[in-house]
Amino acid sequence: MPLFPTERSVRTTPEGLLWEPSERWVRGRKGDVTVVDSRHPVLVWEPDVPVPLYAFPREEVRTDLLRPAKNPPTGRHTGSRIFYDLEFDGDLLENAAWTFPADDLAGHIAFEWFRRAGRGLDHWYEEEEEIFIHPRDPHQRVDALPSSRHVRVEIGGTVVADTHRPVLLFETGLPTRYYIPREDVRLGLFEPTDHSTGCPYKGTARYWSLRGGAVAPPNIVWSYPDPLPEVAAIKGRLAFFNEAVDITVDGESLERPVTPFSRMLRPRA
Repeated sequence: MPLFPTERSVRTTPEGLLWEPSERWVRGRKGDVTVVDSRHPVLVWEPDVPVPLYAFPREEVRTDLLRPAKNPPTGRHTGSRIFYDLEFDGDLLENAAWTFPADDLAGHIAFEWFRRAGRGLDHWYEEEEEIFIHPRDPHQRVDALPSSRHVRVEIGGTVVADTHRPVLLFETGLPTRYYIPREDVRLGLFEPTDHSTGCPYKGTARYWSLRGGAVAPPNIVWSYPDPLPEVAAIKGRLAFFNEAVDITVDGESLERPVTPFSRMLRPRA
């Protein structure tokens, strides 16, 4: 029976992988060379990894550029034992691709994304839009909503931001983030850092740390100077890690959530 458009077709393998066919046209490039050109990609979720990756039918991959890996890794990508090096124009990218052991995914090849793992293909496109870090999860939703809530942020008992005009960003699986206008943040208490991160849903963020702040982790504040159109409302606003600051919303103190970011948010010695 064909699936209705609103139904999901996520499937599970005995190895614990989740996978789902995608109807997006996906291309992967290394420099000017197109290595993947697929109209039949598959999204794959590995156990304990919150974001998906793509695997592609072998016939939609430039397999002539792949060589059996000289130094295949162990313990990576859910039991995968077959890895490939990517070689062209005299360059060699070790372990740039692999196959999963699951019978359901036989005949498919997955690739690393450079900005996610520091190796692999460096440009990816869904249709005509370039995407970064990892594929967008079709089960993930991100909404940026202007609000009139009263939001106050404190670090070590000091009020560092106070606003009645935040933008609330709701992202599946993460706590609500409060994006505050710059003029409502005591930005003089912070100093910019060289740190930056990329997000396939929001864009590229820059960061600030508390000046001389042993009471706060580094890179506690971030902003998207040029966010993606879907979240344009957060442009230039500042957000704080709920996991490491004290936030009060409409007079109610929020508990600090525990998230995958909590481990890296430790105050400086």
